[in-house]
Amino acid sequence: MKTRLGVSELKQIIAACLLSLCSLWVSAAEVTQSDVIEQYASLVSASYQDALASAQEMQSKIDAFVAQPSAETLKAAQAAWLEAREWYGQTEAFRFYGGPIDSETGPEGFINGWPLDEAYIDYVKGKPKAGIINSKTPITEAKLRSLNERGGEENIATGWHAIEFLLWGQDFNQDGAGQRAYTDYTTAANAERRKQYLTLVTQMLVADLARVEKQWRAGEKNFRAQFVAKGDESIKKMLTGLGTLSRGELAGERTEVALDTQNQEDEHSCFSDNTHRDLVNNARGIQNVWEARFVRRSGEIVEGASLRDLVAQKNPAVAQTVSRDIAQSVKLAEAVQAPFDREIVGKKDAPGRQRLQALVESLKAQAKSLVEAAKVLGIKRLNTSV
Repeated sequence: MKTRLGVSELKQIIAACLLSLCSLWVSAAEVTQSDVIEQYASLVSASYQDALASAQEMQSKIDAFVAQPSAETLKAAQAAWLEAREWYGQTEAFRFYGGPIDSETGPEGFINGWPLDEAYIDYVKGKPKAGIINSKTPITEAKLRSLNERGGEENIATGWHAIEFLLWGQDFNQDGAGQRAYTDYTTAANAERRKQYLTLVTQMLVADLARVEKQWRAGEKNFRAQFVAKGDESIKKMLTGLGTLSRGELAGERTEVALDTQNQEDEHSCFSDNTHRDLVNNARGIQNVWEARFVRRSGEIVEGASLRDLVAQKNPAVAQTVSRDIAQSVKLAEAVQAPFDREIVGKKDAPGRQRLQALVESLKAQAKSLVEAAKVLGIKRLNTSV
């Protein structure tokens, strides 16, 4: 004898089946701590590979400029520097926890030290004989490394911003970047030493990036091999990198300080007027890590198990808040207009200052939500200061 089911009974059965299917889907979609750490390591490796490759392309353009200085070859070298910064900027989310880039023996200070006292390297307005280039100091790798930050944090001799200054010169242009003439490398005083310096610091930057990239390669006895085996400790490091870049570095050192002083010298890439892109790429780097998704130079997408997934399994609301805050920060960073040194000036209600202040507040909010995400994963204290 067949039994006819009522409408309410059918609804209950359908609901039960849907619930069962949802449970199966959630189970299949669940990620482990190990999955997340392994994916992070793969993302870091891919990011440094692209940062290194773009720096090597910059090096080739700089070598071409040094070999035949002209307005055209200088412009090509500048364009290559700007392109390479797009990829390096996204890697800064891998800092602030004693990894290969900024451990006690790491090369970060040689790679991205700032702010830079221009007169420490080369001539500046009113001081035609200033700097290492216009002295008798030997231009060797050992010497430049020994001089980097000697006597003060602004005594930067190497890295991205030394190269930037040597390509653009001081920025006296309110509407654009520095206007260094290519003749500084042909007929100007100490042109050959300037060529030697630019060539050497570019070689050093590429070598330092290669050193970091090697530590994240898969299948080798390196930092990565140790990192993927350390469970809770590695998860904490990942979140520390995001929280510190969000609050202490990006909101604080790179934006609030400049808003407070309204001084061009306090902007990150002040010679090329590329600071607005530094902000975007730093913010995007944070998003890359949180979502475990990175779009490579080739267009290939690296993606997999993420911190977002791991947090969402325990507290979906917190994960959603972090995702929303980070997306908002990226959006607000993209809204900052160039040049940055014009955005920071004026009264509090000036449009540029309002744009930057909105970014600062968003970054602070995302740092707080990252602290909450850490708590969800059992991390009671997450440092977000530099």
